Amino acid sequence: MPVRFGRQQGQQGRRGRSGRQGRLSKALVIGGCVAALGFVPSAALATPGSGVSGTVVAEGTSPGKLKVKTPKGRTDVTFRKITVEPGGSTGWHTHRGQLIAVVKQGTLTRTLDDCSVEATSAGASFIEPSGADHRHIGRNLGSEPVVLWVTYLLPEGSELSDDADAVDCGKK
Repeated sequence: MPVRFGRQQGQQGRRGRSGRQGRLSKALVIGGCVAALGFVPSAALATPGSGVSGTVVAEGTSPGKLKVKTPKGRTDVTFRKITVEPGGSTGWHTHRGQLIAVVKQGTLTRTLDDCSVEATSAGASFIEPSGADHRHIGRNLGSEPVVLWVTYLLPEGSELSDDADAVDCGKK
């Protein structure tokens, strides 16, 4: 005969048990089961890894809160190491999605669409916003190469950058 807990509608539990006794029995059985689970290994417990290694290639601290926005729809994520030699520049360009950049070495000097200038040195990071109204140019005005580690968050199939006309900062 199966064991029943509590009362089924219109019937008493096994051996005429009252409803309160049946609930007590049910609670004890459930409590025992929960206690027993403490002795069973769990798949949710952390396990040590093996055969895995990682290398930090660049670290940078942002000057403030990072506001990351991904494109609508599918996103291509690309990691890229960029080197700008002394006297070199990226040319004026835009991006169709945001970039997160860490300066690994040197100082990158960026002129933005509003003609403001931002210099970012090794150990710092920044975000380049997306869109045609955020054109910019990056220059290496120093004597050592600038090394950047950049994460691109672009709409699927987009180019990494799009060429843009130079801003005439002499008129602004």
